[in-house]
Amino acid sequence: MKLGLNQLITPDENGYFGQFGGKIDHPELKKALQEIEDGFHSIQSDENFQKELRELRDNYVGRPSPIYHAKNLSQNGANIYFKREDLNHTGSHKINHCLGEVLLAKKLGKKKVIAETGAGQHGVALATAAALLNLECEIHMGVVDIKKEHPNVSRMRILGAKVVPVSEGAGTLKEAVDSAFSTYLENPQDVMFAIGSVVGPAPYPEMVSYFESIVGHEAKEQFQNQFSGLPNEVVACVGGGSNAMGIFNAFLDDQQVKLVGVEPGGEGIDKPGRHAATITHGKVGLLHGFYCYFIQDEKGEPGAVHSVASGLDYPGVGPQHCYLHDLKRVDYAVADDDECMQAFLTLSRKEGIIPALESSHAIAYALREAKKHDNDYHILVNLSGRGDKDIDYVLEHLELE
Repeated sequence: MKLGLNQLITPDENGYFGQFGGKIDHPELKKALQEIEDGFHSIQSDENFQKELRELRDNYVGRPSPIYHAKNLSQNGANIYFKREDLNHTGSHKINHCLGEVLLAKKLGKKKVIAETGAGQHGVALATAAALLNLECEIHMGVVDIKKEHPNVSRMRILGAKVVPVSEGAGTLKEAVDSAFSTYLENPQDVMFAIGSVVGPAPYPEMVSYFESIVGHEAKEQFQNQFSGLPNEVVACVGGGSNAMGIFNAFLDDQQVKLVGVEPGGEGIDKPGRHAATITHGKVGLLHGFYCYFIQDEKGEPGAVHSVASGLDYPGVGPQHCYLHDLKRVDYAVADDDECMQAFLTLSRKEGIIPALESSHAIAYALREAKKHDNDYHILVNLSGRGDKDIDYVLEHLELE
């Protein structure tokens, strides 16, 4: 396992990061995922693949995304900066790994990609990449999230994706993952499962982190060039954890930089079933084919979770995050629903930027932390997505003047 300068954390030959992660045991799935893993490792040294991906990032996604100094938020404490992943085509960081996954699927000769989505950002990004590269796309989404995030559902359908409503259980992200995996099992020869975060069995945590690592490498170089040094803190929201791993990776060896992942505190971490603070309150176990911290009920099964942000209400978290937590390299904090909604409004009204509710958890932490410092302190937040998808929900739940 490597934790080297400007390198990703890589798993051992069995897909483990310490005690976390692992490969799936299911015979048919094991074969299919090994094909994806072999293909993934081959493209890392494939000059044609890397050239195509680089050109799409530059000319289609609009990379590099800028770093913005939020001067209005920085008047009474630390300076706050945003890595503007919300400005990417499709409106979030998700396009980074979706383009990579769909390019890989095409290289492997697949005809279709299938995935889960919570807030719909992964679904939109995957549908976009599939349309561009001429593959079929099927997205499984919980009925609760379909209602809540209907603008993204409309986008997916316009882009040509088949959206499959999932009504089992809580009808949210965990059930969408179950449904997508089950459908994928029916035809892994022609279909590639394109998971939406750094979760799941190998090779997904490593692969998604690899494609998202562009965020951290850009951010580190930009911050040094613009501000002649490194930030004191780098902050990102954590559900499954893809945007956080994307920005953290480049700073892992910079011990002077504090890394903070912000989990969803929901209605309070003292209320079982009403939060999704998986590292803060989870236990180690097996979930969706990998070992991680996850919220468990009294039987050790995945417990109920909740967040105002649909993209964060997953009962588990990526194995790299679990490993970094145990190494004490990353701190994990919590922001609750009320703080998140207030941060959403604060950024909107102070800087004219409407953030995703997922990203608003990281913003809430940054606003809280900034008050503890003077303007010699610098906090860089990964603004992982824009909030167009959330505006109807926010208007329904807040009385705005």
